[in-house]
Amino acid sequence: MEPLNESLFDAQALEFPAALASALAPAALPGHFDELRGQATPAAPARQIAGAAPMAAMPPMLYDAAAERPAPAPGGSQAQSQTQTQTQVLQPPPSNEKPPLTPAWNAFFDQLGPGGFNDLPRRAVNLERQIRDNGVTYNVYADANGPQRPWSLDLFPLIVSPESWSQIETGVLQRVRVLDRVMADVYGPQQLLAEGLLPDALVRGHPGYLRALHGVKPPGDTWLHIAAFDLARGPDGNWWVVSQRTQAPSGLGYLLENRLAITRQFPQAFEALQVQRLAATYSAMMDGLQHMCPAGAPPHIALLTPGPYNETYFEHAYLARYLGLTLVEGSDLTVRDQRLYLKTLQGLRPVHGLIKRLDDQFLDPLELRPDSTLGVPGLLQAIRAGNVLVANMPGSAFLESPALLGFLPGLARRLIGEKLKLPALPTWWCGERAALEAVLPQLGDCAIKPTYPGFDGQTSFDAVLGSQLSRRQLDEWAGRIVRGGEAHTVQSQLPLSQMPTWANDMGPGHIAPRAVLLRVFAVSDGAQSWRVLPGGLARLAGRDAQIASMQRGGSSADVWVQTHGEVDRTTLLQPHATPASLARHRAPVTSRAAENMFWLGRYTERAENAVRLARLTLNLLGSEDQSSRPLLDWLHRMALRNALVPAEVPSAPQSRRVFERALIAELGDVERGGSVGFSLRCIRQAAAAVRERLSQDNWNQIVRAEAEFLRRAAEQADEGTFATGAALRALESASTALAAMTGAQTDRMTRDDAWRLLSIGRHIERLGFLSNALETGFENGAVHEVSGFEAMVALFDSTITFHARYQQRRDVATLVDLLVLDAENPRSLAWVTQTLRGRIARLAGSAPGKLTALSYELPDPATWTLEHLCAAGAGANYPALVQLLANCETAAYHVSDAIGTRYFTLTSESLRSVGA
Repeated sequence: MEPLNESLFDAQALEFPAALASALAPAALPGHFDELRGQATPAAPARQIAGAAPMAAMPPMLYDAAAERPAPAPGGSQAQSQTQTQTQVLQPPPSNEKPPLTPAWNAFFDQLGPGGFNDLPRRAVNLERQIRDNGVTYNVYADANGPQRPWSLDLFPLIVSPESWSQIETGVLQRVRVLDRVMADVYGPQQLLAEGLLPDALVRGHPGYLRALHGVKPPGDTWLHIAAFDLARGPDGNWWVVSQRTQAPSGLGYLLENRLAITRQFPQAFEALQVQRLAATYSAMMDGLQHMCPAGAPPHIALLTPGPYNETYFEHAYLARYLGLTLVEGSDLTVRDQRLYLKTLQGLRPVHGLIKRLDDQFLDPLELRPDSTLGVPGLLQAIRAGNVLVANMPGSAFLESPALLGFLPGLARRLIGEKLKLPALPTWWCGERAALEAVLPQLGDCAIKPTYPGFDGQTSFDAVLGSQLSRRQLDEWAGRIVRGGEAHTVQSQLPLSQMPTWANDMGPGHIAPRAVLLRVFAVSDGAQSWRVLPGGLARLAGRDAQIASMQRGGSSADVWVQTHGEVDRTTLLQPHATPASLARHRAPVTSRAAENMFWLGRYTERAENAVRLARLTLNLLGSEDQSSRPLLDWLHRMALRNALVPAEVPSAPQSRRVFERALIAELGDVERGGSVGFSLRCIRQAAAAVRERLSQDNWNQIVRAEAEFLRRAAEQADEGTFATGAALRALESASTALAAMTGAQTDRMTRDDAWRLLSIGRHIERLGFLSNALETGFENGAVHEVSGFEAMVALFDSTITFHARYQQRRDVATLVDLLVLDAENPRSLAWVTQTLRGRIARLAGSAPGKLTALSYELPDPATWTLEHLCAAGAGANYPALVQLLANCETAAYHVSDAIGTRYFTLTSESLRSVGA
């Protein structure tokens, strides 16, 4: 357990924040490098990395960055490559006093301002609120029905000195060059395999090796465009490579959000420490991708995401918005004639570049995993034809194997003629007999990792720390390794460095050390050229954890890389863009996004209708009008039609109380279509699929509305009842939230085709609901009684307007005039129908005032007259009016089907290509 310092606010005798931090901040755990003080905490005895030379035999020295483990001879045992010397832990000064802070941390704390440490709790609260308001999430277990977990970000950044960064930058650039050439050889001449520098089991035996791409040469002869390296700082103060990610490395979006959030909390410190900016690297990456893309001027680049239920979906949407990319799912794309296209409302648009956030095995169900619904059928065919650039090129999964780390020193000398300057932790692949025999006695000091991580199989397992195993468990693991050596890789366990964090989980706020793992990124800025992003994503282990993992409850920190030179203040703004270029780069609306916007509109309106009908029903059931049998019958038929009550429930005239209890019980049921809870959940799910198109306020409204309503329903369910008064209060709150959503949709969204479809969805739902309600009221005669008449006007949300206009009149003519014919009432059928006809025409590209064939599928309000609709038939019926109401309802859902066929499934004439 971590040592706890006393409250920082009791040490008023210390005048300066840096001195206060130095006095009260606990040191790192013994044997770990202390980022705050720039040296290791003494350990007794000092822990060594397995495979290192005995400490007593080594003089005190700093790590020689040019040294690296020798490569194994061709065909020789890998164990020979693991006996590289290691530096001794830096010896702290022989004193009981805590060492001073590093200059960087001194400057950081001195820049806190007049409030000093007393202001840190406020900043921590502001940071938490900012993360929550910005909707930054990380879903540990993606759940369509579960809440999203807020992103965890610490208040303090990890500060990296220019000298440390120089070692990291040089080593990472060197390693990405080697990895890129390894891929080029493995999918080309395969000389490394022939010479024995790479075991065949780690390449062709790896499940992630894609034979379908052998012989393919990517655009710009560049295989890796984005590579991530996880680094740990050892007790010697130097950085070591722990792992590498090449398929779809995450973090590029989260680190941007981290930077934005933390610099807002410490703007003075950020400027004073000369922290390098990030925008120039992102800009260079996009320029490099655009120049390497196949034909296309300008090239169209998209970001491929698994979808909103992926654990890092927030990052995908954030990164796409920041870089100006089209965020797409596999269903948005199609391959025609070996070319990749985006399915948009206007047809098929060519895609020249694809940044994938999807593991390779899911990319193409035709040639890879046939059960994948996330990829694009035929994508590998388009890649082989050279018609699309994919970043990273598929087939890099074998590079992520931890076993490869032990072979990279020899590969570097063979491919680029250099020694690796950034060392990796000693690693043994147990597929070689010599390595297996050498490492088995050391399992207690190592981490056991799967050789083929991320691929299902009998030998699949998570990394295991030998130090956490009992003797019996170690023996069991040794047996597994002996029986299946190829599937196991053993890596030395390094005590991670610890950085200061701000903790308030155990009383007053205090500084606590946490183990940190640094992820840095190399991105291509042109053919065979890379640069390292001057920052990264710091991942912090939990209080009692030894592994820094977001999936295991860890948190993150911003990374501040200092520079001695001038800070690059490049931005992604393009002030010299011409109007013509802006028109060409207008973001396309994908068919999937359009469909989700359409259903977002429908479910928003459906939820409003359900809330209004439920409130009206509960109020009427408790009023003096409950004796009106036609009214009760109308309420029952409307509740059944809109799935507010199960079909087997007795009708309101039969048993008013049973009907009322059933309606209340169903309000929060998220499984029953039509319930308020179900509609609110569907709103969130549809919004999540198009989150990049919604403002943060709009998204927050949607999430809060669902959570609040379901919370109220759950609380009442736990008490065994949901009283009418509590139900009405919950419905009133939901009504207010839905009004806010509608306002955001109406006033805060650009009027593009996506918004038109949202609006069309709302009005289709409104037309169908209101026309059915009015038709039912005339069929059973409820509108001919005062209570039924008033209920109908209330359901149309027109009570105030009706009484202001018609005073005490209550007849069919006034009802039809306001609810059917009034072109100024947004809930009249004439207004809804006319709006629908115009929006559908604009969606098809027609000029204002010009209608399309689909628009004519809806009745024309210009032909409706009060005299004709109010002409009474036999038995006081109004046949013309009832027929019109039935036509409106039928036409609404017919138009809905036609829109889906034309714009969402892209059938018939819409399968055209635009911009090819």
